[in-house]
Amino acid sequence: MTGLLTRPPGTVPGRPPIRLGRFSGVWRARLVAVTLVGVGLVVLVSAANIGRGEFPISVGDVLAALFGGGDTAQRFIVLELRLPRTLTGVGVGAALGLAGAITQRVARNPLASPDLLGVTAGASAAAVTLIALGGGTGAVVGVLASLGLPGAALLGGVVAASVVYGLAYRGGAGGVEGSRLVLVGVGVNAVATAITSWLLVIVNVTEAAQATVWLTGSLNARGWEHVAPIGLTLVVMVPVALLLTFGLGAMELGDDTARALGMRVDRFRAGLVLVALVLAAVATACAGPIAFVALVVPQVCQRLVGSSGPPLLCAAVYGALLTVGADLIARTVLSASLPVGIVTAVLGAPYLLYLLVRRNRGVNI
Repeated sequence: MTGLLTRPPGTVPGRPPIRLGRFSGVWRARLVAVTLVGVGLVVLVSAANIGRGEFPISVGDVLAALFGGGDTAQRFIVLELRLPRTLTGVGVGAALGLAGAITQRVARNPLASPDLLGVTAGASAAAVTLIALGGGTGAVVGVLASLGLPGAALLGGVVAASVVYGLAYRGGAGGVEGSRLVLVGVGVNAVATAITSWLLVIVNVTEAAQATVWLTGSLNARGWEHVAPIGLTLVVMVPVALLLTFGLGAMELGDDTARALGMRVDRFRAGLVLVALVLAAVATACAGPIAFVALVVPQVCQRLVGSSGPPLLCAAVYGALLTVGADLIARTVLSASLPVGIVTAVLGAPYLLYLLVRRNRGVNI
């Protein structure tokens, strides 16, 4: 007790403080170490994934080509043919991991994710509508056709996100509660999933097969036109999410306590939810609905770091690692160009069952 009383002002017991203007925090060496290790693994796995193909290239040659080395053929294969696919996977995985971490911290529920909130299902419904009815007439079909498949999926995700947030918002001091957000999201998700299922029933076999491939989530045939939107979204949304992170600690103490500390809880929560929904919608538009990344990665990172909630930046890094790693597994271990969503579902479903079992037993997860 004496040590705490005599501690110099402005210090935090056990951890050195960090001050950036009006913002302050503490230095968490374990968090930084785990995140940096994840960044290194993402680079190595990405290089290995780029090297896979009919013309194999070693990891060293891939890294050399990325930095301007290697011969002309290797640089063309790496930079023009294979790099966009892997960069799309990195961006989509990072967006989903970050969106999942935000959602779980805002809802204070480890089972919450953008998949549950209907964003992915809304994007899927719009994309399948375009695939199934793209040759038809009507105002809705015309709008979706003018946007193309990625644009249609993005529009569907944004519409679903707007509906979820609008129905969950109670106005005044009520704002948007985590439990209410999840319940509304489940309802919107069910409606969008039902629409998708109905469309798959009424279309012909060819269109149904095309839609089913998209619904599994895939990085096949991804080009720079997919890298640009997800990259721009991350550049804008990651700093916004990190700035809003400073209010999460107080929010986790409860809304009343956070308001007593001077926080504008509703604004912080609304900002975080909107960031998560935009990230999930753009990620789904670029690669389809890749399952379980947003659900599993934040919980794994929380255990690796030993924090009270999912760490945002760490979740983004390991979301990228899981997505690109799943793509590498599909192309190497399974010796087939399977959609990456199938591999992430196989890896993530057992972990979801684990969380459900622990929750049913009353274990704090």
